[in-house]
Amino acid sequence: MTIFTTIDSPVGPLLLAADGDGLRAIEFQPSRHAVKRDAGWQEIDWAECTHPLLRQTQQQLEEYFAGDRAAFDLPLAPRGTAFQRDVWQMLASIPYGDTISYAQLATRGGKPSATRAVGAANGRNPLPIVLPCHRVIGADGSLTGFGGGLPTKRFLLQLEGALPRDDLFAA
Repeated sequence: MTIFTTIDSPVGPLLLAADGDGLRAIEFQPSRHAVKRDAGWQEIDWAECTHPLLRQTQQQLEEYFAGDRAAFDLPLAPRGTAFQRDVWQMLASIPYGDTISYAQLATRGGKPSATRAVGAANGRNPLPIVLPCHRVIGADGSLTGFGGGLPTKRFLLQLEGALPRDDLFAA
């Protein structure tokens, strides 16, 4: 049984889903690549949610958005191919406040010619923010594709200090 609910966040509503194996999904709303839901998924209202992992996830996300948490300590259970899971594991190793290009990530994974495949796996990451796919950028330093949208990617990178905050008085 996978339990899911929606919480509010500074980047809009986030769907959180967990089962007995761990955290299965965090989705921006609306989601570009929603995790497949089967008959075993049960929605609960956040006000009635007593699921300890969903509550722990919400608490750690609040700490992250407040600038009080740089790393997450949650049992994770993303579903995907072996290659996708390898890429998602590499995402977890990108330090808070740092960025890496898709090409650098592919090289780090021992597959320097697999930049596009790494990008596709990155785009299917079911646990954004916790597995920080927002820290992966274009080779030229540009912000490229992100399931939560580029404004959200910019917000997260600014929160972490990887990008300067917008200056209202800049020309």
